[in-house]
Amino acid sequence: MCRTVDLHQAVLAKNDTNAVELRRTLDDRGTTAVNLMSSPGSGKTALLEALLTRAVAGGTPAAAVTADLATENDATRLARSGAPVQQILTDGLCHLEAGMLQGKLEGWLPEGTRLLFVENVGNLVCPASYDLGETLRIALASVTEGEDKPVKYPAAFGLAHLVVITKKDLADAVEFRREDFLSGVQQVNPGVPVIETSARTGEGVDDLLAHVLRAADGRETHTPVLARQHEKHLHHHDTPSAEHSHAPAGTPR
Repeated sequence: MCRTVDLHQAVLAKNDTNAVELRRTLDDRGTTAVNLMSSPGSGKTALLEALLTRAVAGGTPAAAVTADLATENDATRLARSGAPVQQILTDGLCHLEAGMLQGKLEGWLPEGTRLLFVENVGNLVCPASYDLGETLRIALASVTEGEDKPVKYPAAFGLAHLVVITKKDLADAVEFRREDFLSGVQQVNPGVPVIETSARTGEGVDDLLAHVLRAADGRETHTPVLARQHEKHLHHHDTPSAEHSHAPAGTPR
């Protein structure tokens, strides 16, 4: 058991080192990374395609990296936006790591890219522990998944700088209890902003892009309580416990 914990700590420590390096590199390039996390089937890819299409149409240099266990289907879909897109195949790994993203970006990320969207593997457990060097971490959930997603996955939603509801156009059909969902979000991440979207109708897409651009401009962004607690824990203990999720940078640049 001790060896397992030590290995877990070593993997996370190496990832954190890579994330710090990647964040510095992206900052120097003027690129803002956005980490998108959700369960499979949340509509994350459809929403990201809409975001990229709006960004390209508005003259904002944007690119995307999408991760999956297998197939390049999502990269093909996202490329329809006109933005540069790369696919990472994790070969069964349930999350992205900073080193994997770093390797994919080297020699590829177009000069002048302002926004880099990273579509993480469809999973709300493992990805929450891995900082990817992002400025903005977004947790998404569709109205079809139920109202208790935030409290079932407190790390994923508790470490988010922004929460996004997807497939809002289906809310009435599935009898989505909006207030229950919002209550759960505030329970695990007090004060986090929530944006409701529909890739099908376009509702909320402009608001979401505007929020991302404000973060890219260096404007103040929500700092999760869970991230602050994690930083305090690291300050008081030389070696973080494996029971604590590794948090992304609490306050974006």
